[in-house]
Amino acid sequence: MPPDRPFFDPETEEVDVDWILEEAVPIAKLVLLFGAVVALSFLLASIFGGSGISLLLAVVGQFVAAVGTGVVLLYVIVRARQVSDELDESDR
Repeated sequence: MPPDRPFFDPETEEVDVDWILEEAVPIAKLVLLFGAVVALSFLLASIFGGSGISLLLAVVGQFVAAVGTGVVLLYVIVRARQVSDELDESDR
């Protein structure tokens, strides 16, 4: 019988920490990737402070932050659907 709740071991009814870490690591990598690009953009904007390039880099940083947020949310939604499908298939 498959678990009714994801991330719980069906035999022991305890939290499956390994499964949680397996799902969290790719999300953390995506967040770090986009966060590093945004941080670099804002760092360069502060170095060039007051110039037109500073404004451009700040806008680019905001854009990358918005796109990165969307990419991470889409990844989470797609992965949640995959996990749900995997649990449904194991039910059969």
